[in-house]
Amino acid sequence: MTNSINEIGEAEVILAIGSNTTEQHPLVSHQIIKAVKKGTKLIVADPRKTQVAKLAGLYMSLKPGSDVALLNGMMNYIISEGLYDKQFVETRTEGFEELKKAVSDCTPQKASEITGIPVGDIISAAKTYAGSKKSSIIYCMGVTQHVTGVDNVMSCANLAMLTGNVGKPSTGVNPLRGQSNVQGACDMGGLPNVFTGYQAVNNDELRQKFEKVWGVTLSPKPGFTATQMIECAADGRLKAMYIMGENPMVSDPDSNHTEHALKKLEFLVVQDIFLTETAKLAHVVLPGVSPAEKDGTFSNTERRVQRIRKAIDPIGNSRPDWQIICELSRQMGYKMDYASPEEIMKEIAKLTPSYGGITYSRLENGGLAWPCPTTEHPGTPYLHKDKFARGLGKFMPITYKQPAELPDGEYPFMLTTGRTGFHYHTGTMTRRVPILDREVPGSYVEISKSDATKLGIRNGAMTKVSSRRGQIVVKAKVVDTIQEGLVFIPFHFAEAAANRLTAANLDPVAKIPEYKVCAVKLERN
Repeated sequence: MTNSINEIGEAEVILAIGSNTTEQHPLVSHQIIKAVKKGTKLIVADPRKTQVAKLAGLYMSLKPGSDVALLNGMMNYIISEGLYDKQFVETRTEGFEELKKAVSDCTPQKASEITGIPVGDIISAAKTYAGSKKSSIIYCMGVTQHVTGVDNVMSCANLAMLTGNVGKPSTGVNPLRGQSNVQGACDMGGLPNVFTGYQAVNNDELRQKFEKVWGVTLSPKPGFTATQMIECAADGRLKAMYIMGENPMVSDPDSNHTEHALKKLEFLVVQDIFLTETAKLAHVVLPGVSPAEKDGTFSNTERRVQRIRKAIDPIGNSRPDWQIICELSRQMGYKMDYASPEEIMKEIAKLTPSYGGITYSRLENGGLAWPCPTTEHPGTPYLHKDKFARGLGKFMPITYKQPAELPDGEYPFMLTTGRTGFHYHTGTMTRRVPILDREVPGSYVEISKSDATKLGIRNGAMTKVSSRRGQIVVKAKVVDTIQEGLVFIPFHFAEAAANRLTAANLDPVAKIPEYKVCAVKLERN
């Protein structure tokens, strides 16, 4: 997030796009509800009329995968009507003429044809967002999980810069992370092309800094992304995998293909707290521990680093992840002998400028948001004040591209996937909690009343959902909160995994799968 969570409550306008905030990020939604009660104008763009959409003054039901068309349509109107922040554009950005040209053909009328949103609503959203000096964009995986995920994010940034709604309190572009500490994992180099703090592995000066401290020679070549690893395993280029705290057998697209790839590996190690669907395929399972059994830090969605403290000793033969990694490293010939998580944190601060001033002693009094370069620095509640990290903010000319797979005569419905408020990710933890499992004990498919009537499908009826990759049988949930021609399935349930249906089409830059759009057909079972 460019801004902090508490700032959302003080925004004058909030544009929530592709985010089921109230069900998936309750602490953030608390700020949204607080803001709406104070008079903040809430605009929600989502294919489903979720709980947060029902709070909105303006709800726009867009077709999945049409985010760029909506945002370009808004920017087209803002530019043509002279509603953009001319001073900010002139002094803080570059590439405005290229942006102007890119959105010139995407009038609100054209955007309406692509998105299915009425022209008047697109114009109203544009005027409302541009008319405020404290407008905040909130998005989640409804924006990123597309073959155009990077384009979607860049378009959000374009809109914020165009209107001067960045680098100030209660503004900005604010992605909500999908899992606990995923921000921290990325910060710590859990990506194939960077070290900690997003320091590029192919930068000689940066790489040599790590080589000196670690006493090794490091490759300048970026590795594979998680989705690329599956393809490499499937075609034999990758022989072994070490999977920690991840359950790709349920979370990855095209589950049948994922299973084929993992079974083809010569050696699979899984480190987790439960015997997940993925762990059942492993040659070796290493028992990790829950947050209650370890010390360390988590970095949340607003870049805030916070301490976690061990409440109980590890159960059985389980160990904290860092201890398992250190022991494996020693067995493989590299002496990794940290004494504690705090010692690791000291090395992180030494090698990572954005974490340079973060220490355990300082975290005793609460979290610190990076960048926090020195021990005197108070942390950074919002980014890009006065200038961007690169100097001038660069507009990126983005044009609309269709999703990779659209409905047709054989598969006439569009499927989008997501979560419920009662389960988390692949259900590894929440489905073991009786009260949560009682609320939503199994999978279902949301279908509009009109589509259900045409197909002769009643509420609660078992329904077969098929795609070009597989099929599942789930209960029908007939609702009035979803568009005609669109169906929704949560992905938590391994026994009827939505990802048996989804396609492994990837964003060409980020390599994220298009979980939010694929073609399916429905039949009474």
